[in-house]
Amino acid sequence: MKLGVIVTQTDPETVFNALRLALFSLEQGDEVRVFLSGRGVEIDQIEDPKFNVKEQAQKVLDAGGEFLACEACLKLRNSEGSEVCPLSTLKDQYEIVRDSDRLVTV
Repeated sequence: MKLGVIVTQTDPETVFNALRLALFSLEQGDEVRVFLSGRGVEIDQIEDPKFNVKEQAQKVLDAGGEFLACEACLKLRNSEGSEVCPLSTLKDQYEIVRDSDRLVTV
């Protein structure tokens, strides 16, 4: 299965659980692509003692998941991206929506 996850927020518990699903899907042999849009591009700044979003994102990367981040959203925040937030375009988001068997948005 191809799973697309679109993250548009920074609520630690919500983002953490979306990444848990992404990791579980990868462990089942699925392909996972995560697109960060709006406030979602701030994922690498989320800090919470109960929900270690950074660690969970790294686990997704290590398991073969792919992260893409809205270039315009990053530029609005004066950010050039990171490993978890690589610059991408609306075309990339469109392709995730088009090509995914299932799409989850948070």
